[in-house]
Amino acid sequence: MRATQRGSWSMLRLAALPLLFALAATAQAQTPNPLGEWQYSAGVVLRQRFDPHPPHWEELIGFGGEMLPRFEGSDNYYFEPGPTIDIRYRNIAFFSTGEGLGVNLLRNVNYRAGVAITYDLGRTEGTYYRLHGRGDLSPSPAVKLFGEYVIFPVIVRGDVRYNVGGVGGWIGDISTYLPVAGSEKYFVFVGGTVTSADSTYLRHDFGVDQNQSLHTGLPVYTSGGGVKSAGVGVNATWIFNEHWFLDGVAAATELLGPAASSPYVDEKWQYAFSISLAYDFR
Repeated sequence: MRATQRGSWSMLRLAALPLLFALAATAQAQTPNPLGEWQYSAGVVLRQRFDPHPPHWEELIGFGGEMLPRFEGSDNYYFEPGPTIDIRYRNIAFFSTGEGLGVNLLRNVNYRAGVAITYDLGRTEGTYYRLHGRGDLSPSPAVKLFGEYVIFPVIVRGDVRYNVGGVGGWIGDISTYLPVAGSEKYFVFVGGTVTSADSTYLRHDFGVDQNQSLHTGLPVYTSGGGVKSAGVGVNATWIFNEHWFLDGVAAATELLGPAASSPYVDEKWQYAFSISLAYDFR
C-alpha cells in the first residue's frame, strides 16, 4: 500500500470515530459540560474527503468515563463512567451518544448540515452541599440544528439547541477545529468554542430566584442572555489495532458574562477529561 493511501486510511478511520463520550443517565452535572460540541463528532465531516463510497452501515461501541465539575461553576469534580455508541447509515443518518438521533439533510465532500434530537441531563440537588436549595432541573429532550464546513484543514462548526422542558431556552455554539498531528496509528485535533444562550436558559441554570435565595442565603440574581463561555479542547486517538481505538479528550472553558456573574459560581474556569476504549465493527 502506498504511503499516501495509508495516510488517507488512517484519517478515514479517525473520521469514523466521532470521539463520543456518553454521560450516564444518573449524572448530576448540568449539561452541556466543558467539552465543546465539536469534540463529540470531530472528523466526521472529513469522511467523504478520503472515502467517497463508505460502507452503508458503520457501527462502533465502547466504554469510558469523564472527569467533570459537579455543576457549571463548581470547583468540585467527580468521575462519571458511561458507554459510547455510534451507528451511522452512509452519510445520511446517525444515532450516537454524543450527537443524538439525526439526519444530515445537506451533505457534500466539504460540508454537512442537518437536524437531530438530543438530550439534556438536567440537574439534581443530590447530596452535594452547594446544590442544596437550587432545586432540580429535569432531564429533557432537545432539538438541534447543526452545520459543519471544511476549509481544509480547518473545520468550522455551528449548532443551536432548544431544550423542550428542563432548563429550557436556546443555547448555541460556534467552533473551529483542525488536525494538528497524525500518522497511521494516531491523530490529534485541537479547537475552540464560543457558547451563547438566551435569558431563559441562563436564568434557570445560573439565576437565583427569591425562593432559592431563602434556601441558600445567596442574593437574588436574574440573568439575561448573552455569551455564556469560551473554551479550547484537544482530542487524541490511538489506533492500536485494526478495530480497536483508545481516545483521550480534554477541555478548558471559562464562564463569561451573565454566567460568570452568578453568585452560584465558585470557579469560572471549568475542566473536563475523558478516556474511552472503542471497537469499530467494520
